[in-house]
Amino acid sequence: MGRALVHALRSRAVDVLTAKEAGLVQMADRDHLAYAASLGRTVFTFNVRDFALLHTEYSRAGRHHAGIIVSDQLQVGIILRRLLRLLAACAAAEMRDRLEYLSRWR
Repeated sequence: MGRALVHALRSRAVDVLTAKEAGLVQMADRDHLAYAASLGRTVFTFNVRDFALLHTEYSRAGRHHAGIIVSDQLQVGIILRRLLRLLAACAAAEMRDRLEYLSRWR
């Protein structure tokens, strides 16, 4: 996630932990999801294909995660608006084991 998006989310009281802050840069996607799941945190990523596959793997194995939000790389303002709409509509508990495409939140 870019700094501008992180700053914009935090300025709106959204709890954000970046991969860099978590020490996960250069780690496998599987490790990102496992780490987020262990903390009960939803993952936001532009890596749609790989995280959609991981979501399917988790589901088939009966494993749980706190949610995955995937998005195409768009302008920060567009992503911000869509994320805020999603966050306003879905409580954290509703994101459990859910794969959400940000494109649905226009």
